[in-house]
Amino acid sequence: MSDGYIQSAVKMNRVLSRIFSAIEESKEEVFEISDNLNKECFRLERKLEEVNQQIQRIILELEKLDQLEKNSRRALVEVSRDFSRHSEANIREAYEKANDFQVKLILKHREEEKLTNERKEIEAHLRSARKNLERAEKLTTKFSVALEFLEGNMEDFSNTITDLEQRHLMGRKIIQVQEEERKRVSREIHDGPAQSFSNILLKIDFCEKLMDKDIERAKEEAQILKDLVRRSTREIRKIIYNLRPMAIDDLGIVPTLRRYVDDFQTETSIEIDFQASPSFHADDTVLQLALFRIAQEALNNIYRHAQAKKVEMALNQDNRCVSLMIKDDGVGFNPQDIRMNKESGFGIINMKERAELLNGNLRIKSDSGEGTFLLIRIPTDGQEEERNEED
Repeated sequence: MSDGYIQSAVKMNRVLSRIFSAIEESKEEVFEISDNLNKECFRLERKLEEVNQQIQRIILELEKLDQLEKNSRRALVEVSRDFSRHSEANIREAYEKANDFQVKLILKHREEEKLTNERKEIEAHLRSARKNLERAEKLTTKFSVALEFLEGNMEDFSNTITDLEQRHLMGRKIIQVQEEERKRVSREIHDGPAQSFSNILLKIDFCEKLMDKDIERAKEEAQILKDLVRRSTREIRKIIYNLRPMAIDDLGIVPTLRRYVDDFQTETSIEIDFQASPSFHADDTVLQLALFRIAQEALNNIYRHAQAKKVEMALNQDNRCVSLMIKDDGVGFNPQDIRMNKESGFGIINMKERAELLNGNLRIKSDSGEGTFLLIRIPTDGQEEERNEED
């Protein structure tokens, strides 16, 4: 081994050491941000619960005031009908009492309106904090993956960086770590935000108690809240499923993709023709997860950007590789734009990186107004597919 090669390896290790230190520092900062956001979410949830309790209390007070105000108006009407039977003091007292209840009722309605607006602001801040927390957790995952592979023997890293087999194993490990992280996040979402709906259910019970006083209003309010709980619960289950499609472990990629495609069609009204080769069989869970994530990313891109009405998707397998073809009739784009603006082509880049981590490749064919054709090929024999990105 030449002295020049050794010097280059030493320099590379120094650079990698600096990168390692920078990533470690950034990871700690992101951890701190995540912790602060977590505390902020907890604080906002408690505040939201307090405001909901205050609103419930005011609703009861409004019910009482409303009844008292109605009684005072009836008393005033009776006094007004026959002035001769009542003294001036009694008449004045009836007027003042009716006016007093009206003022109290107006003030109490304003208090309810103020608390309702405050609740809307808290809910908006809570949604924003949860979204930022999710982003911070994703960053933490990426830092953890990077650190895991930089914490090894830095002196030996330069000797193995060009080894294709090591690159292949590294890619599989990255995907495994990412999927484990998704499992963790799905459990946290299930055990965290889902529990907050218990507060809404309490209010439903409260509204049902009002049925003896104002049955129509109570039923309407309870039904609205129950519908909200059902929609929110379905959304959480959908998030959990997207984070970790458990059906892959039990049923495999084909049934899991069929279910995802059916749900996607229902939600977006985009027609999808999904075909899978009868001989398709893949026991490799990492490979199946990669194919699912690529298909998921592709369909989301089509929904957000392509304005497509129909999509063709085919999953095939031969002796050397598995392939996933996705074609839409949307507006299309210029693949060259991905190279010039990586931010707008993040979805394509993400799919490409997933394929390459398993020694596969991504082929893109698209033009303005001509739709988009994607072909992902991933070898099953350990060999590396020839790179062929855009036509």
